[in-house]
Amino acid sequence: MAKNLLETINSPADVKKLAERDLPQLAQEVRNELVRVLSADNPKSVGGHLGPNLGVVELTIAMHRVFSTPSDKFVFDVSHQGYVHKMLTGRRERFDTIRQYEGLNGFLLRSESEHDCYGAGHAGTALSAALGMAVGRDLRGGDEHVVCVAGDAALTCGVSYEALNNAAEQTRRFIVVLNDNEWSIAKNVGAIATYLNRIATHPTYSHLHEKASHFVKMIGGQFALDLAHKMEAGVKNLLLPSVIFEELGLRYYGPIDGHDIPLLIKTFQFLKTQNEPVILHILTQKGRGYAPAIEKPDKFHGLGKFEPKTGATKPTASPTFSEIFGRALSKFAEQNNRLVAITAAMPTGTGLVSFAEAHPTRYFDVGIAEEHAALFACGLAVQGFKPFLAIYSTFMQRAYDMIVHDMALQNLNIALCMDRGGLSGDDGPTHHGLFDIGYLRHIPNLVFCTPKDEAEFVDMLWTMNHYVGGPIAIRYPRGVGTGAKPADQPRLLEIGKSEVVRHGTTQPARVALFGLGAMCSMAEAAAVMLEARGISAAVINPRWIKPLDTGTLEFYGRSVEVICTFEDHVLHNGYGCSVMEHFSEEGIAVPIVRVGWPDQFVEHGSVEVLRSKHGLTAESAVERILALLPEKTVEVPVVRA
Repeated sequence: MAKNLLETINSPADVKKLAERDLPQLAQEVRNELVRVLSADNPKSVGGHLGPNLGVVELTIAMHRVFSTPSDKFVFDVSHQGYVHKMLTGRRERFDTIRQYEGLNGFLLRSESEHDCYGAGHAGTALSAALGMAVGRDLRGGDEHVVCVAGDAALTCGVSYEALNNAAEQTRRFIVVLNDNEWSIAKNVGAIATYLNRIATHPTYSHLHEKASHFVKMIGGQFALDLAHKMEAGVKNLLLPSVIFEELGLRYYGPIDGHDIPLLIKTFQFLKTQNEPVILHILTQKGRGYAPAIEKPDKFHGLGKFEPKTGATKPTASPTFSEIFGRALSKFAEQNNRLVAITAAMPTGTGLVSFAEAHPTRYFDVGIAEEHAALFACGLAVQGFKPFLAIYSTFMQRAYDMIVHDMALQNLNIALCMDRGGLSGDDGPTHHGLFDIGYLRHIPNLVFCTPKDEAEFVDMLWTMNHYVGGPIAIRYPRGVGTGAKPADQPRLLEIGKSEVVRHGTTQPARVALFGLGAMCSMAEAAAVMLEARGISAAVINPRWIKPLDTGTLEFYGRSVEVICTFEDHVLHNGYGCSVMEHFSEEGIAVPIVRVGWPDQFVEHGSVEVLRSKHGLTAESAVERILALLPEKTVEVPVVRA
């Protein structure tokens, strides 16, 4: 039996020690480990980004073979494809803890390893950051290499072009690897994807490129170097008078096979000698080496625990909020021909796959371009359409200026649908949607709601569909809720009116619990605990973050002894903060307990573990409420002799 090479890799130096002929075996062992750790074969698995990492195995091995981290810098766009890098940089023995509480993060973190020079979790950041690092190196007189690895999906981000526009003028040594697998999370869209595909598939280019690759492999002095340059330029000029990368000042090489380790090594060795910004276009296969991931690249981009032989995942007992969203919107669009749906490269994640199938002419995937998506929605709204813009809460941050300057200022009828509002669990701080209340509730003209369960979610979407007063936003959690089945005919909700879920066992109640959105169930659990102690507690489902239901707030603020707010959001500038502001303005001095996330970036881990650690539990809320409740004195009757 062949020796297990992966078990000998404890640092990048160990990759360099292997014979080149052994590297394909190492690549296969890495793939085996990826499937094992992320699948049900690992009892602790919570899944992860399998497809992207299977596609960059050879690339990562070749990079560590040629370059030397941490002195040389690798900047991965998004960094969800950094699992192989983690394995090769001293974290192999902890790899089975990935995305688990207190285990390895699913993205690169500067605090996790000296080999992670730059953290990420969102797309399009790598080119600008890497260029800044290259310029910083130049300013301090360093000689290390800066290698930026960006997928072709990064070229759907406007910020990537802002970096490319500056690269040639600001540094002379900069290596960009364009990892072209035609996918981001979904199939890439737009002119750039078509452009790259044209380069990769042109038969004349393919034929001549083999000759160009031969010269790269046979580098031997200035003559061969010049000849390789001339041949590359000649091939590109034959195809296109102006190649976009060359026009931006980056010398373009490729496309080459991103799974050919010897070719990658030779090419990187060549690129190390170049004194100009270069871009290497490599072609890879997302999910390489694992049939289920190749057959369903979107599913295996990021998924939970799966059965390794078939790739099957355990279905959820109830549909997720995302799935309900897509189905409901599809149904509404049958009655409203002005309804359109927009996403930023997340048709599966946002549940819009079903809408795209039912209404293809009214579905728009703009790529990883949230700013454009928001402005595009504004243009559609000006033409009388009702855009539903579906973007994760953590990604909606990227369109903030457009929400303020274009949507709200012009009071356009746009529905902002923020999936993953609240903790995103295993994905960690780059994906937690814990800031959207704070960045939206103060914007004039904007209405903002959040549902307690799936049935109310559809009612809110129906209300948003009919709302014509300007921009309206909704936040909803990842995964499934209580399982409440939506009604066949949704109802219109009154804007700014909350729901009293329970009035308390006696009147007036001593405590009022305001459970925002999915946290309403936690408020109900706290009420049960309080009433078991003989303390009457009312539970209110606020529904509306903006406008506040001031009437209900003031009623309970003046009649109870303690108010408690629950929210799946940071406490700073959150829902509880808005309640405190209103009470302060009205002179209501009732004590308030606020349950929510602290002023820090919350780590990754299961929702249950993290809520327990940070005090977002019914038990913790009850303890804090009891500490504020005044003791009730009991009058003992006097017995006279």
